[in-house]
Amino acid sequence: MAIVIFVLVLWYGGLFFQSFFLHRYAAHQVFTMSKTTERITFVLTWIFQGSSYLSAYGYGVMHRMHHAYTDTEKDPHSPAYDDNLFSMMWRTKTVYQDINKERIAVDKRFTKNVPQWKSFDAFASSRFSRLLWITLYILFFVYFTTAAWQWALLPITFLMAPIRGVIINWFGHIYGYVNFKMKNTSKNLFRFDFLMMGEGYHNNHHKYASRANFGVKWYEVDVTYVIIKILNAFGIIRLKPVAVAQK
Repeated sequence: MAIVIFVLVLWYGGLFFQSFFLHRYAAHQVFTMSKTTERITFVLTWIFQGSSYLSAYGYGVMHRMHHAYTDTEKDPHSPAYDDNLFSMMWRTKTVYQDINKERIAVDKRFTKNVPQWKSFDAFASSRFSRLLWITLYILFFVYFTTAAWQWALLPITFLMAPIRGVIINWFGHIYGYVNFKMKNTSKNLFRFDFLMMGEGYHNNHHKYASRANFGVKWYEVDVTYVIIKILNAFGIIRLKPVAVAQK
């Protein structure tokens, strides 16, 4: 039971910071926060993402490129231009690293105001940091595993961020339903997004990219947005005015 709880905490904890910090804050800036809160959130993202830590800068810039070039040859991740999910994710990794290490020139519209903490990212993304987290995960499994099948969950703990990327960037452009007909293949994966905390409403998000709430139908509950509303109510962040009508 301890192993299952541990994996769920890593999955949903890392997913929350990926959605809240990397996606809605770094890429789309649907809310603001103080510099101190931003730095704290950097550290919390590292703690919960662990061995698959993603830089807010690399993620934010790449995601803006995805919206600008969706389902074209310039899209960093599109099933339309990759034969399988593994080749898509390899291309995603390459583009992400090139952006994060500033090995390629990037249009300024994609980098404007994207949060960057170079020294922390260098540490959090280092081989030392990733191996440290992997070692801690293995030790936890060694101590708490009570059944052989639980070991099958260990590789998932190492690669949670890429797995989430596959779910949204591959399956979220192939399977599901649409609320809005668009010039791209984005889909909503679930009518209630229990797995991805709102990220699964991918078609909705492509329609209203600057909207904090990814749900548009009454049954499309965006759990991350609910938490954002609570943080806003306590003054930890400040939501920006909604530019489109609620539906």
